[in-house]
Amino acid sequence: MSNFIKGEGLVLYVYDSTIYRPIACLTSNSLAQTKNIIESQTKCDPSVVIKDSGSTTYELSFEGQYIDTTSAGAEITKASHDYLLSIFSNTANVQWKMDTGLTDTVAYYGEGVFGDLSLDAAAGDELATFSGTISGSGVIATVDPNA
Repeated sequence: MSNFIKGEGLVLYVYDSTIYRPIACLTSNSLAQTKNIIESQTKCDPSVVIKDSGSTTYELSFEGQYIDTTSAGAEITKASHDYLLSIFSNTANVQWKMDTGLTDTVAYYGEGVFGDLSLDAAAGDELATFSGTISGSGVIATVDPNA
């Protein structure tokens, strides 16, 4: 029987030079990888298209509910929009980790550049939310580069 992993258990973190902070309070996150395909056609085999594997790219997307992570008494071990904004504005790259929290399941590690960071603050009883993307740079690893 398969042991399924619920999406709510797969958490995205950003590294703050000392610890990986979970992005709080996530409502969703994803990792999408793309393999570029190199196509060629020669006069040796007219009408035959040969496909080869090219470079790989990836992007992480996330959405969450805004919480205070920078004020006195705030949840300073988490990364919400207020903390992510400082990374987005002040650093070129961010190190990330995606983990299930299970001891025998592989975690993924990488580095990337914030492609976008958005804040949605509707009126009334709506909670403030945020979303963003990290465009991967390099490869996805299964060993913590900061260990």
